[in-house]
Amino acid sequence: MIEPSSKLPQVGTTIFTTIGQLAQEHNAINLSQGFPNFNPDPKLLELVGEAFKKGHNQYAPMQGVLSLREAISEKIEHLYGHYYCPESEIIVTAGATQAIFTTIAAFVRQNDEVIIVEPAFDCYEPAITLFGGKSIPVTLEGNDFKMNWRAFKSAISPKTKMVIINTPHNPTGTIWSKSDMVQLQDILRDTNIILLSDEVYEHIVFDGNPHESVAKYPDLATRAIICSSFGKTFHATGWKMGYCVAPKPLMREFQKVHQFNVFSVNHAVQVALAQYVKDPQHYITLGSFYQEKRDAFLKGIEGSRFKMIPSGGTYFQLLEYSDITDEKDTVFAERLIKEHKLASIPVSVFCTADYDQKFLRFCFAKTDDVLDKACEILNSI
Repeated sequence: MIEPSSKLPQVGTTIFTTIGQLAQEHNAINLSQGFPNFNPDPKLLELVGEAFKKGHNQYAPMQGVLSLREAISEKIEHLYGHYYCPESEIIVTAGATQAIFTTIAAFVRQNDEVIIVEPAFDCYEPAITLFGGKSIPVTLEGNDFKMNWRAFKSAISPKTKMVIINTPHNPTGTIWSKSDMVQLQDILRDTNIILLSDEVYEHIVFDGNPHESVAKYPDLATRAIICSSFGKTFHATGWKMGYCVAPKPLMREFQKVHQFNVFSVNHAVQVALAQYVKDPQHYITLGSFYQEKRDAFLKGIEGSRFKMIPSGGTYFQLLEYSDITDEKDTVFAERLIKEHKLASIPVSVFCTADYDQKFLRFCFAKTDDVLDKACEILNSI
């Protein structure tokens, strides 16, 4: 029996798998992992079916179907005013997670430092470690999770190779403002630091606020790989379809890894998306769709003992439970499943440092009947 020396000795099974299995074991309502419990638009499903029947069942081009890359380019230019060349600056990926992993693989070397903003989605830090880098966390502050730009600037060192940001932000549901982006741009100006911008929830922004994409800021765009997700946007996370855009010199290095990582992704789905994305109504109405769900969820728990600041984006809502118990969030999350049949994600798992501010993350991308049942449980605690 071979006992290998692990490259990721501290990494176990993801919290999403652990909580999901526990929820299934206890027949709990699952508001933990971030996926809708409803199907994509029937029109999109019809387009995918047609693409399969028309024979798009073999390898797609390595960079992605050109018509889809052209549609992505048009969408970004229309929304954010920045042109990306479909031939050399856009690649379709197996979800945003693959795009993020490939970006880190392409640029992070032994002993490079990568600044991550915590709480941070759990795929960043292990990939950095895998390629010999060191994660430098900068923690969002307060119950409204604001960036301390002085702390961010002080975290930069001569070893800083990359900065990873995420807006709209998972797990906190906060969004970055124009002021945040301008400050980031000013700090990174005159450096060679690469920016990885995770924008998978770009179309899920609430209360009339715009999504501040890195693509809107010229100096940031010149140093950035932007990762996005069709799965999040079109209620089809199981398709694992995403894309990334970057200036040609950065995309050239990304492509070197991508072609040996997955080479290409689902051909028929790409063909269908190329047609579907051309209609802006298929994504610009997404914010209002999910805002209705957020508002219904919050109204449903107005009488509970949980505290909340309405999510500014994503389909996640944090609930603070310090008036209920002093238990660590991981302990309370487990008890919530076993005793109350409701699954959530403890926010501390998104941090490398010791962190427990008594927050649980709930996904409200669910049908009304599921959210109503969840509200009844939360009100009973």
